[in-house]
Amino acid sequence: MHNAARVEIPPIELSQAFWYRLSKRLFDLVGASVLLVCLSPVMLVCALLVRLSSPGPVLFRQQRVGAQGREFTFLKFRSMRVDADPALHREYVARFINGAAEQQTSDKGAMFKLVQDPRVTPVGRWLRRTSLDELPQLINVLRGEMSLVGPRPPIPYELEHYRPEHLRRLAVKPGITGLWQISGRSHTTFEEMVALDLEYIQRASFMTDLGILLRTVPVVITQHGAQ
Repeated sequence: MHNAARVEIPPIELSQAFWYRLSKRLFDLVGASVLLVCLSPVMLVCALLVRLSSPGPVLFRQQRVGAQGREFTFLKFRSMRVDADPALHREYVARFINGAAEQQTSDKGAMFKLVQDPRVTPVGRWLRRTSLDELPQLINVLRGEMSLVGPRPPIPYELEHYRPEHLRRLAVKPGITGLWQISGRSHTTFEEMVALDLEYIQRASFMTDLGILLRTVPVVITQHGAQ
């Protein structure tokens, strides 16, 4: 098994001042706390739907790779059957990272994503389309494992296919939303996703984060790039 804790991140110049990092953490704490309180009725409904739709736990827990290659337990509302075989996703991810994945056709156009994934439940498909399955990650933000804004955290086996320059996207905390999510999401190639992540890392600031959060709202409402 790939040991993400030993990943060495290639040098990357960060223009993030101490006060930005401090304000980002405070904003994460306040923002995640407020969102958890305000969205608790929605999360309760999601939990009930998951519980009633198929046997298994409400939350899906998975090891992901965060800042500086440190692994953490990533939380989502469960959208798949508990007996789902990860081999299908693992195979597709390898093709996607290596630029060999074909675009899948959906009602939202061509996407680089498993559109007809037989492992996903009907309720899970709706949760993914509306991005409501991501809400438990607010807990990851409170724990300090994630930020509201940042690159998406990869699964450890994805790093088996990374080139050294790809590892630079692990220089900062991963986020619930980010430049990739508001710039095409599943419509982009892996190389385009990495380029967007590195662009964010290089020009990260409080105003950049705020702008991404504000632009996330219409993206979620229109379900752009979600499937």
